[in-house]
Order: sequence, then C-alpha cells, then structure tokens
Amino acid sequence: MYAIVEVNGKQHKVSEGSVFYSDSIGVDAGGKLDLKVVAFYDDKNLKFGASCSKMSASAEVVKNGKAKKVTVFTYKPKKNCKRKIGHRQSYSKLKVISIG
Repeated sequence: MYAIVEVNGKQHKVSEGSVFYSDSIGVDAGGKLDLKVVAFYDDKNLKFGASCSKMSASAEVVKNGKAKKVTVFTYKPKKNCKRKIGHRQSYSKLKVISIG
C-alpha cells in the first residue's frame, strides 16, 4: 500500500513508516503535519482525483537541515568578469505515520 502525496508543490511516493526528504516546510523538528494525498493504491484498487480528495496522510518532521554546499562559478570570457558563489539548500526530513 502506498500513496502519492504533495508537499510544497512536489509529489512524493510514500508508504507508512517511510522516510523522505522535502524542501524546508517551516515546521520544527518533532512537529506533525497533514499531507494532501493525490493518489492512493492498495493491493488491487487505485484511487485518484475526486475519490481520494478527502484522504490525508500524517507525517512527523524528524529533522531540519541544510544540504552540502554547491559552488557556482560564472564568467564571461575576455571581459574580466568572474563571480563565485555558493548555495546550501535547506530541507526537512519527514517520516510518514499513517495514510488514510
């Protein structure tokens, strides 16, 4: 049994007890939240659209953090124009408690 849930405009395939990473959602570690279920599959039945609009999945925020640094270097040849910047994407680690 699994479901496709939507978090911050992105969809993730999850099942009960699974752990996944998403963009930062602004909830402290240990907090709980409800996720919108887009599609649901159990053994033989696939539900999506209006049939699963009332369903939700509950998840717990395990931790918040930042990913490894990505270095971005841009330059324009023959113009002596260079720029080096770094970026660390923040994320939330979520654990699915129940689907239904």
